[in-house]
Amino acid sequence: MRTDRFFAEVKRLAVDIIAVYLTLMKIMIPVTLVVKALTIVGAIEWLALLLSPLMALVGLPDTMGLVWAATMSTNIYAGMIVFYELMGPEPLSVAQVSTLGAMMLLAHSLPVEVAIAKKAGIKLWATLLLRIGGAMLLGVLLNLFYQGSGCCQQAAVLLWQPEVVESSLALWLLEQLKTYLMIFVVIASLMTLLKILRLLGVERLMHWLMSPLLRLLKINNSAADTTIIGVTLGLSFGGALLIREAASGRLSPRDIFLAFGFLALCHSLIEDTLLIMLLGADIAVVLWVRLFFSLLVMAVLARWVYSHEQHSVRHWLMAAK
Repeated sequence: MRTDRFFAEVKRLAVDIIAVYLTLMKIMIPVTLVVKALTIVGAIEWLALLLSPLMALVGLPDTMGLVWAATMSTNIYAGMIVFYELMGPEPLSVAQVSTLGAMMLLAHSLPVEVAIAKKAGIKLWATLLLRIGGAMLLGVLLNLFYQGSGCCQQAAVLLWQPEVVESSLALWLLEQLKTYLMIFVVIASLMTLLKILRLLGVERLMHWLMSPLLRLLKINNSAADTTIIGVTLGLSFGGALLIREAASGRLSPRDIFLAFGFLALCHSLIEDTLLIMLLGADIAVVLWVRLFFSLLVMAVLARWVYSHEQHSVRHWLMAAK
């Protein structure tokens, strides 16, 4: 009997893993292909022209608009490569790199991650306003602080140099296939680990440790696993699990918006933070200031969300899935 139950649990887990993975792939593959096509026809350069005038508001040269455009359109790695290519004889200051880095962390990989948010039930405008608007707001605040205090004006030291590789469509496709395979491995590992932790009772401890943060953001404890995974590993992984939770009906529209909103501003604290530090950014800004800013913004939004009825939240913030 125990053997039958064990194999039933394994089968159920495998079905869940495949369902979550396929849901994510249905979002990522079409969006990635569209973004690649737009990149080929020069859409990123057009976006950079629109962003260039805004760079003065955050104390950055106009050319850094191309870095942020590449980051938002594709990912942080692409933004880092463009940053390296645009570095002139006079490097940016630590203050400037930290400001740019914070903006890159809040708003990157938008086509894929906005599509994931929409699948979870968040309206397009809400996600874009939160991420792009949040990035600009933080950039302006950091620029005002650095101008007023005069700190971190020394030249930033670039600790990374990209490898020169042949660029071809075939190699790009191969890299995408490797990425999709890696995503499957990560999702399978995460969901298996969560299942084991649930059976061992450790999941309850995780929820207890996360409870102060969830109470601050007024998020249901059911979103604890998703929040932990998204904050540590990234929005794609946390978002994939949140889509499943949203479909199950265990989370209210308020919980979905607040959990995804926090992950939109503050995810992949380990990997993404380390990447931006390689550009010469200050860890205090790209880690702690980013975390505090995300908590502050979402705490304010949580109060606003809970001051309105559920149907109002669903009408203004939630999209049809």
